[in-house]
Amino acid sequence: VLPHQPYSPDIAPFNYHLFRSMIHGLAEQHLHSYEDAKKWVDSWITSKDESFFGHSICMLPERWEKVVANDGQYF
Repeated sequence: VLPHQPYSPDIAPFNYHLFRSMIHGLAEQHLHSYEDAKKWVDSWITSKDESFFGHSICMLPERWEKVVANDGQYF
């Protein structure tokens, strides 16, 4: 187990490829209920092909390596 800070902007989830893409898609949406939001997210996930998620997952080790190489500092 590696010691690490409880929060690091280097690995914050909002920077993750998946969430950046989702935020971009949400920019023009006006959701009025939990059900509207759930339907939108379900539809968004269904619209993505397998390579989209594979690419996102493959990017994680590179991000983790940057965090380790920079001793947990912002890069």
